[in-house]
Amino acid sequence: MPSHPGQIIAMGGGGFTMEPDNPLLDQYVLAATGKRHPRVCFVPTAAGDAIGYIDRFGEAFPPDVCEPTYLSLFSRKFDDLAGFLCEQDLVYVGGGNTVNLLAVWRAQGMDRAVAEALAAGTIFCGVSAGALCWFERGITDSYSPDLKPLTNGLGFLPGAFSPHYDSDRRRPVLFPEFVRRFGAPALAAEDGVALHFRDGQLVRAVSSRPEAVAFRFTLAEGEVTTERITPTYLGREAAAAAG
Repeated sequence: MPSHPGQIIAMGGGGFTMEPDNPLLDQYVLAATGKRHPRVCFVPTAAGDAIGYIDRFGEAFPPDVCEPTYLSLFSRKFDDLAGFLCEQDLVYVGGGNTVNLLAVWRAQGMDRAVAEALAAGTIFCGVSAGALCWFERGITDSYSPDLKPLTNGLGFLPGAFSPHYDSDRRRPVLFPEFVRRFGAPALAAEDGVALHFRDGQLVRAVSSRPEAVAFRFTLAEGEVTTERITPTYLGREAAAAAG
């Protein structure tokens, strides 16, 4: 599949969703915009626009560090989704149910609007469901408590992805078999790891936890090979900058 232009930052877990007292990943995505006071839009579709989730976003991204807003697709206030997204510097997609996110986005034309905004320079990031959705496929508990294949992702990033590779012990057991069945390329990220893509290519891996890692999977002659990806620990970078 040809690479799609634009920047996407996929988090295996973390950010204000899981680490309210550890802002390193959220600081990273803000800095990626290159703006002193970026326009940041939260998209909580996967959580059904839960008010508590939106409130937590507001606490993590206050007006003194950015220009925050959120986009509801259950109660739309914008007719031109692409135009609205193109006005943002960063779009932050929250976690929840990946299957429902994909269904609502496609029904509302959000997938087409995202493609336009990515090409126009808006950076997209997301955690958990907000990370898996960008890939072609992966495994998810969106259908039931069990992990099942998801094969109709948006496809802005190639291959397969699994978030929560350390906190959900089923994933390291099931994901390699998923890769064997559905093919590579494939990536997995532990909580606290963010994978930064530019034009469909992984250009950097960073983490908010010093021991968190990611993995790359390849498939040859029916055998899955796993390669460890060691991210840059953002806490060390922050300490060096402060010192």
